Amino acid sequence: MAINLQKGQRISLEKEVGRSLSRVVMGLGWGMKQVQSRGFLGFGAGERQMAVDLDASCLLFDASGNLVDTVWFRQLKSHCGSIRHSGDDRSGGGESGTENERIAIDLNQVPATVQALIFTVNSFSGEDFTGIPNAFCRLVDETNDGEIARFDLSLEGGQHTGLIMTKLYRHNNEWKMQAIGEQADGRTFHDLLPALRPYL
Repeated sequence: MAINLQKGQRISLEKEVGRSLSRVVMGLGWGMKQVQSRGFLGFGAGERQMAVDLDASCLLFDASGNLVDTVWFRQLKSHCGSIRHSGDDRSGGGESGTENERIAIDLNQVPATVQALIFTVNSFSGEDFTGIPNAFCRLVDETNDGEIARFDLSLEGGQHTGLIMTKLYRHNNEWKMQAIGEQADGRTFHDLLPALRPYL
């Protein structure tokens, strides 16, 4: 059964699934933004849905905290080939709980020099997270599509345009996961680098 992570919580991936993991997927999902529509001369006022372009990124760091590679909508595969991005979703929406962007990781192929993977999400359009429903990220065992852990990002909704979601990192020869949920601002992951330094 998947665990619902709280901000700051850490888990061992192997202990959660009872075995060594080889291939996992970090999925990001969100609904369309709810905005108030004034209508014309007072007619047709109410809520409407607006597309929001959120972008998931995976940042690879070595043991010294140096950024060694990135996977995002402008580079859909890591140089080593172990991490792949599903592609850019520029609107959001879909069924509740549906992933809009997925980042697949072959843990056995991640170079030994890579100590941590940090996952971020940004609003490329500059819209803040206020009113974006059903936002979440989840880690899935790609071999059986079993959900390992989920982190509800809607709880982090507010007047910011970026979020440092989670971290996968090596510890004592196994992979662990930390829910971060740190709010930040920026259209791409580059703007979030100063805010994520304390988590390296």
